[in-house]
Amino acid sequence: MDYQHTLAKPATLTGTSLHTGSAVTLTMKPAPTDHGIKFRRIDLPDQPFIPAGVEKVQMVERATTLAEGSVKVHTVEHVLSALTGMGVDNALIEMDANEPPIGDGSARAYVECIKAAGIVKQEALRKVFEVREPIHVETAGGSLLTIVPDKKFRISCTNVGPDGRYTQFYSTEVTPAIYEKEIASARTFVFYEDVKGLLDKGLIKGGSLENAVVVRDDTVMSREPLRFKDEFVRHKILDIIGDLTLFGRRIMGHVIAVRPGHGPNTELARRLKTEHSRVLSMVPSGVNIPIGEAVLDVNEVMRILPHRYPFLMVDRIVGFEGENKCTGVKAVTINEPFFQGHFPGHPVMPGVLQVEAMAQVASILMLRKPENQGKIGYFMSANEVKFRKPVVPGDILFIEAEILKVKRSIGVARGRCVVNGETVSEGELMFSLLDR
Repeated sequence: MDYQHTLAKPATLTGTSLHTGSAVTLTMKPAPTDHGIKFRRIDLPDQPFIPAGVEKVQMVERATTLAEGSVKVHTVEHVLSALTGMGVDNALIEMDANEPPIGDGSARAYVECIKAAGIVKQEALRKVFEVREPIHVETAGGSLLTIVPDKKFRISCTNVGPDGRYTQFYSTEVTPAIYEKEIASARTFVFYEDVKGLLDKGLIKGGSLENAVVVRDDTVMSREPLRFKDEFVRHKILDIIGDLTLFGRRIMGHVIAVRPGHGPNTELARRLKTEHSRVLSMVPSGVNIPIGEAVLDVNEVMRILPHRYPFLMVDRIVGFEGENKCTGVKAVTINEPFFQGHFPGHPVMPGVLQVEAMAQVASILMLRKPENQGKIGYFMSANEVKFRKPVVPGDILFIEAEILKVKRSIGVARGRCVVNGETVSEGELMFSLLDR
């Protein structure tokens, strides 16, 4: 299971902002579970907050700007990238200006600030959205971003400069160790022919060769040599991580990006939010979605389980909580074949089939793991089984399963069936996984 994390204590960073050129002090502070990342403008009356959410995005030209009413925070992508890349879910970012310090143009200063504060595990499970279907963004400017299913968070990116100059490709899984070593120190860059236009728009007032790499023709201008031969595309990945943080949940998926930018990145975050809302809409009303949302429809359930009508007792999986808990749903209708002979004048779902439903949901938990794919779960025993209330036609059965322990091919799970918020049956199940 993957738990939420926050900072162990406050830590402060000072410097100059890139676009406004203002002096700024930024302090990262711990925050409670489910707080997410929020900015706070302590230089303004009432010290207003701005949540780091895609719905707060106002402008995406050369940087990502968030706004809450008339209150703005510019260039948030590097600090968000560092927090997500280092595994921080909950933090309060206080600033005495409207833009974070640029540092050396990378996220390295923020990583050092996070390390100075320390990271601590919290009690709540991390909110993770598992991408089930490809999500695609394409812009008139030639940007292409797609996110496809994956059991980890990966990014593969191709950066293409003007006239094809400095075309670079990099692909990586995103973990705190990889982020700190391979991504965080990649600096922002600009092509010389774009500088005047940015200055004319009132941008990069704090820019210099100390906090950005400038490319003129085929010459790289900076205070130090390139940190990586493909530093530009690594910085693009740094920006993608920061902009996708605005989705509000960790992602299990593989982002494939060609010519990314803040506009396409934040549009992908919006599409993720739309897809997440669609997934939640598939869940029957009255159920609380476990953390780690990912719906499996009946076709996906049948790809995992060998059961078929009339012995398939799961219509849908509505959520996973870590790797060891999940919730399934079965709509109990009068058309169930067992009602023909089980108290026809007073139809009641047989208790043994409720136990079977618990076992099938528990089997899905085990069979989703890569090492168990292609196997079959055989029911071995049921202990401490209790039937508390009858299940009748019209009931929506929520089937909860939690893996208690696994030893080699033997698993033990706790199961529970719930109708209208009340437990109708429960028990402890043992099953064995064998090759088909």
